Amino acid sequence: MCIVFISTAHPKYSLILIDNRDEFVLRPTSRPHWWTHTTPSGRNVEVLSSRDLQRPERGTWLGVTRQGMIAVLTNYREVEATGPSPKGRRSRGGMVTAWLGEPPDEGVRESVERLVDEGEGVRGVGGFSMACAKLTGPEWEGFAVVSNRAGGLRDVPIVSPRKAEAWGFTNTAFAQSGEWPKIADGLGPFGEIVRTHGEKKGDDGDGDADEEELVARLLAHLDTDTLHGHMDKGLAENIRDLKNSIFVPGLGGEKQREEMARARARGRGTWPTDDELAASAVADAPAATAASAAGGNGDDQGFAEGMYGTQRQTVVLVDREGGVRFTERALWDANGHEIPRGEGDVTIRFKIEGWKA
Repeated sequence: MCIVFISTAHPKYSLILIDNRDEFVLRPTSRPHWWTHTTPSGRNVEVLSSRDLQRPERGTWLGVTRQGMIAVLTNYREVEATGPSPKGRRSRGGMVTAWLGEPPDEGVRESVERLVDEGEGVRGVGGFSMACAKLTGPEWEGFAVVSNRAGGLRDVPIVSPRKAEAWGFTNTAFAQSGEWPKIADGLGPFGEIVRTHGEKKGDDGDGDADEEELVARLLAHLDTDTLHGHMDKGLAENIRDLKNSIFVPGLGGEKQREEMARARARGRGTWPTDDELAASAVADAPAATAASAAGGNGDDQGFAEGMYGTQRQTVVLVDREGGVRFTERALWDANGHEIPRGEGDVTIRFKIEGWKA
C-alpha cells in the first residue's frame, strides 16, 4: 500500500517528494542507479531509479531523468477483502518508463494525451495512479495525475506547483486519496516538517547539515507506524487497516515466516551491481534467476512470497537551481534480513540539464 507526499512550499526547493514502496520484501529489486531507456522512437534516455527485477520489463515505481522528467506510481488495491489488486498483462512500472521517455521540451498535457489516448495507452495494466511532471525550471508546469481509470485527457488533473502546498496520494483514485487516514493524518505533519525547515533558510549555518536534517525528518515521517500488534496476521487480514498506516511493518502468517526463514538461511543477500544490470538485456531477462536467488517464485506476472511491508523509502529534493538529491533507503536485503536504519541508504546527486533559471 504505497504512499507519496509532495510539497512545493519550501523556499529552497522547487520540489520535495517522499515515497514508501510497500511490497513483498523478497521481491527482487535493484538499488538506484543510472540506466539507459530506449524509447520506441529510438531515442536513448538516461534514467535514475531502482528497478523491479521480477517482471521482464524491469520497470520502476519512481524515476527521474537528467532532463528533469519525473514520475512516481502507486498501485490500486482493487480487491480489498482478499489481497492485492489483480495483475495486468502489461507492467505498471512500464508506465513510469513510458513517461520518462517523453520529450521534455513539450507541454505536460501533450505528453499526457499521447500516454493516455494513443495506441494501447494505459489499458491492459493493473490499477494504478501516477504523478508525472517535467522539471524544467522554477516555474515548471505541475504534476499530471494519470491513471488507467481515466477516460481521457479531461479526467487527468494537473496540480500546479504555484499552490505551494502539501498533497499526496496512495492506493486509490487520486480524488479519493484524502479519505484514507494515512493521507489525511500524514499531510499535516509532512507540511509542518517542510514549513519549519523552510523558515530556517535565512539562518547562518551549515547548508549541508540543514539538508541532512530535513532528509532525516522526512524519512522519520515515512516511518510513522500505526499497525502495532498486526504483525502476526497475513496481508489479506490486514488489508483494510493498511489504509491507516504510512509505514507497513513486515506482515505475514506462519507460511510467510517460514518462507522468510528459508531465504535468510542463504545468508546476507546482495543486489546486482550497475555493471551486472547494464550487461543483462531486458528482453532476454524475465528475472527468473534473480527471483530464485532472492527467494522468489520465478513468476514474472506476480510475486507473493515472504512477508509484506515497506521495502524501500525515497526522498527526492529539487532545489531552485535544478540540483537534485535522490536518496533511497532499503529496509531489507535481498534475502529478507532487516537492515538497520541508515545502513541501506544510497544518495545520488545531479543537476538537471537545460534548467531554466
